[in-house]
Amino acid sequence: MPGWMPIYYGDDAIELVAGSGRRVTGSDGRTYLDFFGGVLTNMIGYDIAEINEAVQRQLSKGIVHTSTLYLIGEQVALAEKIARLSGIPDARVFFTNSGTEANESALLFATNIRRSNQILAIKNSYHGRTFATMAITGHRSWSSSSLSPLNVSWLASADRLRGRMAGLAPGDLAEAAVDDLREVLTTVTAGDVAALIAEPIQGVGGFVAGPDGLLGAYQKVLAEHGILLIADEVQTGWGRTGEHFWGYQAHGVTPDLITFAKGIGNGFALGGVVGRAEVMNAVQAISFSTFGGNPLSAAAGNAVLDYVLDHDLQGNASRVGSILLDGLRALDLPLIGEVRGKGLMIGIELVRPGTTEPDPAATVRVFDECRAGGLLVGKGGLYSNVLRMGPPLTLTEDEAREGLAILTDALTRVSAEAHVA
Repeated sequence: MPGWMPIYYGDDAIELVAGSGRRVTGSDGRTYLDFFGGVLTNMIGYDIAEINEAVQRQLSKGIVHTSTLYLIGEQVALAEKIARLSGIPDARVFFTNSGTEANESALLFATNIRRSNQILAIKNSYHGRTFATMAITGHRSWSSSSLSPLNVSWLASADRLRGRMAGLAPGDLAEAAVDDLREVLTTVTAGDVAALIAEPIQGVGGFVAGPDGLLGAYQKVLAEHGILLIADEVQTGWGRTGEHFWGYQAHGVTPDLITFAKGIGNGFALGGVVGRAEVMNAVQAISFSTFGGNPLSAAAGNAVLDYVLDHDLQGNASRVGSILLDGLRALDLPLIGEVRGKGLMIGIELVRPGTTEPDPAATVRVFDECRAGGLLVGKGGLYSNVLRMGPPLTLTEDEAREGLAILTDALTRVSAEAHVA
């Protein structure tokens, strides 16, 4: 494997060999409560009968792949469900293999209809690993190349601990962000911008989010110039935030395009774009995805989406997420700079006590202590000092309290070490 591929826990890396519900078992024989879900991808959990049965039914037909040059019934059924749930009138859906491909496709649609390669993106964002999506990723750790097919202009992040928006109240932050947008449009673009792409909650960026309504405030300005809005819902979709089915719905706005992936496949490779027919149909040549929405992944996607709706997992994310958020916010530890998130999308930013200075070393210590206690969490943030948690949406209240206890113990232990040091 190439040296730039990271692996958690270094020389003591875990191979996950089995899973059930919200728990996974490593090749070392230990079982862990999983609060990261394969980077928010195993959204329903592990070994779920309804999903297994849907995939087995498709496998039993002997057809795993046909390509979209042939009709794929499972794909059409899933597209109809997603179009209905998107909130976009007369929507169209195009399936891909991943969130990266979904964002790449959305950029293709937007730049085609606007006849412009100018894109607005937000600092601290992450949108993928391809040539164009790296160009709109505002996170230095993941910006592997300065080369770009796009002309990108950057808007300020909503980080309230440091930077341009530090310390601002929600209303003041929204006003400052809109002023920033107007300034960027006036000063560093050629005027014919194609689109703004934004994550309702920044994933890799450490679950940083602007105040509710910010995307709506942005769109009022965008509409003055005919600029499209792309909502990157790869991590925030499918009810994960608890409050809404899509993250954009907290903002009083309807995007022109929504990108999705990760949880909809529950581990099977599946992503896509849903958007206004006029925009989606703007491609001027033949195009399709060889593997996107293949019969096997589409069968899994249908079962996943049905499960989400039939079991009200959005409601569960709200209820169970409150246990974690309330418990973490009640901790009075100088190591914790901020607890943020919604539903089952939670970040804990760790800082050096008495400052807002990032503490990545302490973050690694807490990360390791969580594993020692039987809990798997993720890491992220611009300075690698944010613990990221996106458990399966099926997480129970008892499991939430179990994970909270492990987190509390790990944070308390490392905070005490920092105090002694």
